[in-house]
Amino acid sequence: MASSLQKIQGDESVLLRVTHSNLKTFSSDTRFSLQMTVESVKEKLWKKSGTSVNSMNLELYDDTGNKISYLTDNSRPLGFYSPLDGFRLHIIDLDPSSVTSGGWLEDTSLVEKYTISEEAYEKLDGTFRKFKEKFDSQIPSPLENKIADNYMEDLSSNIKVGSRCEVEPGAKRGIVKFVGQAESLAPGFWIGVQYDEPLGKHDGMVKGIRYFQCPPLHGAMVRPDKVKVGDYPERDPFEEDEI
Repeated sequence: MASSLQKIQGDESVLLRVTHSNLKTFSSDTRFSLQMTVESVKEKLWKKSGTSVNSMNLELYDDTGNKISYLTDNSRPLGFYSPLDGFRLHIIDLDPSSVTSGGWLEDTSLVEKYTISEEAYEKLDGTFRKFKEKFDSQIPSPLENKIADNYMEDLSSNIKVGSRCEVEPGAKRGIVKFVGQAESLAPGFWIGVQYDEPLGKHDGMVKGIRYFQCPPLHGAMVRPDKVKVGDYPERDPFEEDEI
C-alpha cells in the first residue's frame, strides 16, 4: 500500500482509452490524474457517458486486452491500480433503466420523430416554406421578363429611313438606315444608324444578318428611345469650339 502511494506522488497523469458496456461505438481517449480517487474518475466519466456514479463499475485492461483489476474501492486513488498510458478503462452500467440502455443513444431509428400536421404547419410563421413562397413571389417569371414583339413600336413610327438623327449617349450624329424588328437581336423594334464618324461597331451586318450597308465601324443598332430625328447636320471635324 505504501509503495503504491509512493508511486503517485506529484502531478502524474495517465492517458486511458475509455469504453462502455452499453455504447458499442463509444470510445474516448481521456487523461486522468493518478491522484484522482476512483469516485472522482467515475464523476468525470458520468459527464462523458451518461452512466451515473452509483450505477458504474470500472474494469482496467492492459494494452494487450488482459483484465488487470476491478476498481472497486471508490476511496482509493487511480494510481493504486497502476494504470499505464494506452490501458483501457471499461465502464459497466448496472442500471437496467439507464439512459444508455437499449441502444437508443446510438441508433437514431429508435428515437420517436417529431411530426406536425400539414394544417398546423401552414399556420406557423417563419417556416422555410413561408420564406420560399415569399422569395419566389419576388422573382419575376420568365414570361414576365419576356420582351413583347411590338416593344417600342410606337416610338419607331416617327423615325423614317433617311432621316438625320442624333443618338444618345454621346450625341453621336448620323443617318437612319433601318427601322424595324431584328431577328438576330432581342424582340421589339430597332433603329439602324450610320454614324458620320467611325463610332459604331459594324458595317450594318449583325450576327450574320445584314440590315443595311455602311462603311466599317460606322454602323449601330439602337433602341428607338435613344434616337432623336431632326435637323442634325454633319459636324465639321475642323470646327473649333472656341476662338
